[in-house]
Amino acid sequence: MKQHVIRTVQADEWEKAKELRIAALQDPAAPVAFLDTLEDAQARPDEFWQGRVAGAASGRAARQFVAEAADGRWDGSVTVLVEEGGTTDFFGNPVEAAQGHLVGVFVRDEQRGTGLTEALFTAALEWAWSLEGPGLARVRLFVHEENARAAAFYRRYGFEASGRVVPVPGDSGARELEYGFARPE
Repeated sequence: MKQHVIRTVQADEWEKAKELRIAALQDPAAPVAFLDTLEDAQARPDEFWQGRVAGAASGRAARQFVAEAADGRWDGSVTVLVEEGGTTDFFGNPVEAAQGHLVGVFVRDEQRGTGLTEALFTAALEWAWSLEGPGLARVRLFVHEENARAAAFYRRYGFEASGRVVPVPGDSGARELEYGFARPE
């Protein structure tokens, strides 16, 4: 891994967040890695990106972590969404206890296999476990059934398949598999 600083986004860094998201959606794995499309992302107004980054820069609801190279380029990102107990999740299912949900996992191709993804996950989980009132019982993520490379990384990192399967929004023939990481004792 080159020298990178792993940190949270700042509210005014929406242009870098937009650039990295568009790069992620141009990746050959994007169709099985993201629920978003390149065309939709490119069509969104600046206000969308400004709001998205501001919401992930502070507070309890979400936090985006980036891997910033010495030259200022962002080479990767992951976002933790907090799903509060008693609510429903993105798929319309009840959330029984407060939990984190990792989304938007992306590392540029030339940085894969360097430890950068692990560093991003470590920062995201450290933040998730630091939350109080209430603390998070676990952190989860969903992976497309055809995204074997990502699923293998998640298992190596310590995530375990929960057995929960949901249809991919907009493609009822495809499935997303849930992986979870329990809060350390």
